[in-house]
Amino acid sequence: MRKQLLSPFVPFLMFFLYSYTSLAQTPSPAPSGPTNITAILEKAGQFTTLIRLMKSTQEADQINTQLNNSNQGLTVFAPTDNSFSSLKAGTLNSLSDQQKVQLVQFHILPSFLSMSNFQTVSNPLRTQAGNSADGEFPLNVTTSGNQVNITTGVNTATVANTIYTDGQLVVYQVDQVLLPLDLFGTAPAPAPAPSKPEKDVPAKAPAGSKEDASVDASGASIATVSFGAVLIAAISLKI
Repeated sequence: MRKQLLSPFVPFLMFFLYSYTSLAQTPSPAPSGPTNITAILEKAGQFTTLIRLMKSTQEADQINTQLNNSNQGLTVFAPTDNSFSSLKAGTLNSLSDQQKVQLVQFHILPSFLSMSNFQTVSNPLRTQAGNSADGEFPLNVTTSGNQVNITTGVNTATVANTIYTDGQLVVYQVDQVLLPLDLFGTAPAPAPAPSKPEKDVPAKAPAGSKEDASVDASGASIATVSFGAVLIAAISLKI
């Protein structure tokens, strides 16, 4: 009898328990607040070097200000820590503060580009580092199916995956640091050729040298002979 009374309530009891368990396992939504690029990268992990560069150059604050105070979209290419580790030793330390700013800005596009946008975008792309038309910061995109490659004129990186997107900001993980042509593509100036030694010019004989003395002596001899001849001629005339 009890089983018959409880049987209609069993499905409702199971549904209640399932709903309660599902609600308990659902994470609470993240607190609403302004977009923060470094917080996004920190949550994704493996972007410590990029975060440090963004903070030291104050580009992180610039990105957050643009996103939270305007409707301007941004696209960020984020190299992993392994990508920075693969650079030649001392590469980052060799850059000036201004060059580090340009390096970070070279990874930022002043517009929102979804993966499908890369199929139709016009090259070269303009980055925050400056207009690429002058050849200093060219950035070109090529696609092959779903693969997106980014060429800088120095190296080529591939978009690995999408870290974050909200319709205004999109962050893509790339497998290499994007190296701008203006900073890394200039060949070192050749060493100056050694100067040729000047030919030795014989020094002029100083005044009063033996050559001058011999000239003077020969002149004196000629004068003495001339005077003697004149004297003999005069005596002859008197006789």
